[in-house]
Amino acid sequence: MKIGILTAGGIAPCLSASVGRLIKQYTELFPKVEIIGYLHGYKGLLQGNSIEITNSVRDNAELLYEFGGSPFGNSRVKLTNIENCVKMGYISKGQNPLQVASEQLKNDGITILHTIGGDDTNTSAGDLSTHLSQHDYSLTVVGIPKTVDNDVYPIQQTLGAWTASEQGAIFFENVVNENTTSSRQLIIHEVMGRNCGWLTAETAREYRNRLSKKSFLPDILVEKSRWDIDAVYIPEMEINLKEEAKRLKQLMNEKDCVNIFLSEGAGLESIVTEMEANGDEVKRDAFGHVRLDEINPGQWFAKQFAGMLNADKVLVQKSGYFARSSAPNSKDLNLIKETADMAVVCATNGENGVIGLDENNSGKLSCIDFSRIKGGKPFDFNQQWFTNLLKEIGQIDK
Repeated sequence: MKIGILTAGGIAPCLSASVGRLIKQYTELFPKVEIIGYLHGYKGLLQGNSIEITNSVRDNAELLYEFGGSPFGNSRVKLTNIENCVKMGYISKGQNPLQVASEQLKNDGITILHTIGGDDTNTSAGDLSTHLSQHDYSLTVVGIPKTVDNDVYPIQQTLGAWTASEQGAIFFENVVNENTTSSRQLIIHEVMGRNCGWLTAETAREYRNRLSKKSFLPDILVEKSRWDIDAVYIPEMEINLKEEAKRLKQLMNEKDCVNIFLSEGAGLESIVTEMEANGDEVKRDAFGHVRLDEINPGQWFAKQFAGMLNADKVLVQKSGYFARSSAPNSKDLNLIKETADMAVVCATNGENGVIGLDENNSGKLSCIDFSRIKGGKPFDFNQQWFTNLLKEIGQIDK
């Protein structure tokens, strides 16, 4: 038995800890087992770049619980996108990335491959698993789901998302103090979330929970209302800019500042339409996703609102890299350990799939068939807690 591990996609507060837990469990259960890590995800697999897990790493694997990022590095590679793999230099023209990856796994003698990533990573793992089975190579592939967006079907809670929401709240606890640097200050907190508003909503909830524990001095400018959230915009909800501007302008007049939590995917269709109408290039990644970091949705909304609110100063701050780079909090770490432990059990039993809290199995931790994994799961904005939050901040009627 020989184990291969790779991490792929964007980073999340669970990659290092998941790798650490897998190494720890395999070492305790099978002390002589070989383990290697492919560098930079599927890129490393295609190019044959890997590192051996030494005894020193095995003995200290728990240290990885305290780190963010990935000990192996990441990349965004879609194994079925042949053109992109050739363009990036991962394979030569005429080669099939699935075949190249399969041959590398054979050459390395891998019998179990663990993929740690989001829906794209694990659907690619499913493609690889299918390809291997069709070519009579016995390899067990078991995925571990991470994404701060928490938007993978049918997984109830992806690893790292709880931590990202907590870290986003901590990030804004500092940024919000900028409301004192100017009169009529507009602050937009841009949160990660391409198609799903879960992270923005959960970050807002976490921030307001933390805010409720603070004491304020209303006789001067340290009033709670100035630190509170005034709007939460997510992809699943329509945004009436004119009506919102009218409401927010009244708040600006009353408390001299406005604080907005914005999912980076909110209003994306309108932004892309405007860019294409202007002849601007809309860049996309290997999976066809719009590269949000180059579009800057926060700046687009700032431009729309600044004049309508008569803002004297506008500040757009992104918490994404801060939040996703964190080590996991205790809540996430517990789920990481449970997930990795089950991944080892399933892998050694020859079960292929993704280990996650299965919404179709009463939320129980299960080995989910790769065919059931897909991205783009929306946030249910009709949940009572979120509706109550929007009522409390005045975004919807009570």
